[in-house]
Amino acid sequence: MVSVIPYIPQRITVHLGVPSADAENVTVSFVDYVKNVASSEIYPTWEEEALRANILAIISFALNRVYTEFYRSRGYNFDITNSTAYDQFFVNGRSFFDNISRLVDDMFNDYLRRPGFVEPLAAKFCNGTTVTCEGLSQWGSQNLATDGLSYEQILTSYYGNVEIVTNAPVRGVTSSYPCNPLRRGYSGPSVAVIQTELNRISQSYPAIPKISPVDGIFGAQTEAAVKKFQEVFGLTVDGIVGRATWYALVRYYTAVTSLSELRSQGQKFYSISWANTNPIDFGDRGVRVEHLQYMLSVLGAYIPEIPDIAVDGIFGPATQNAVIAAQRWLGIPQTGSVNNETWEKIYEQFAGIEGTSLRNPENFPYTNALLNQSNPRTRYSKTSTMTQFPGTALRSGNQDPVQQEVIR
Repeated sequence: MVSVIPYIPQRITVHLGVPSADAENVTVSFVDYVKNVASSEIYPTWEEEALRANILAIISFALNRVYTEFYRSRGYNFDITNSTAYDQFFVNGRSFFDNISRLVDDMFNDYLRRPGFVEPLAAKFCNGTTVTCEGLSQWGSQNLATDGLSYEQILTSYYGNVEIVTNAPVRGVTSSYPCNPLRRGYSGPSVAVIQTELNRISQSYPAIPKISPVDGIFGAQTEAAVKKFQEVFGLTVDGIVGRATWYALVRYYTAVTSLSELRSQGQKFYSISWANTNPIDFGDRGVRVEHLQYMLSVLGAYIPEIPDIAVDGIFGPATQNAVIAAQRWLGIPQTGSVNNETWEKIYEQFAGIEGTSLRNPENFPYTNALLNQSNPRTRYSKTSTMTQFPGTALRSGNQDPVQQEVIR
């Protein structure tokens, strides 16, 4: 199973009040945010192990708010509040303690998560004296550090089985919404996200039909599930995943999985298997044909010799002509049939384009955004918080075994 490493945001927007208050928003660097909260929440005279444990809790909680788009999925224009009733104590404009500042510089891209889960742990905490809670006790952590416990042991004593992710990548995190509405005929990772979310939400709302398999292709099953989701939650029933539907999916998926809670059910990484074990021939239909057509359509956007085709799951004359053109360009026998050699050669070219161009929004902006039903050109959107790069390239044969639990 591949390892997913969520991004550390370069900046974070803080609402100076409770969520519904008409209060100022301030945007600061994530590092300065952590320094501010740590300097406001804990004492610089505490043992270093206690400071480290508290800083990791602060980082993880803030990252969970960003990763799950907790407030933005509810229509707010900020990532976190400074209200301790909801989030963490942030004092706009305050100075930082030198030792806390040094520790944060060393630790800002480390965070906590449950083993096997993707999302940063919603590491709730309280002072442990006037207020107690299920999470970390701030004064209790100092007592444990005085007794000689390391910060790892302190965290385990409060949060149980957790792991520390170190040196997570940093980037300017943007909205997870893929810029343009998704509809029938689209393919790509954003569609796989929709399918995964709908399948999980349907466990709590059985009226929403299951999608099987989770293949990243927006077909009839996905459209039907989207329409039922929209109907259940009072959205416009059009089968199109625009901004309102996208963030409703994010919001309810986060809710039913408790991703923003300490006792989260956990999000795992779901990938699509691009392996091909059987030949694909003229007249075949189904998901394997759709995957083949998707790869050929991407190659066709870069290689003029390969004609444009529709992604409809039917291996007809147009698909066969595209296969022959690809085989000719690749220098392999022009059979018009896709055996393992042809599949691997096509996939190799597709993976190269996907890795160098499609993930780079400067090289591959949303040029294929204006799609239509008769000529569905698929494209990748910017990597989002719900579909972040897993840290290693996905190759033919990759398959998340947990995926079967989602679609059953």
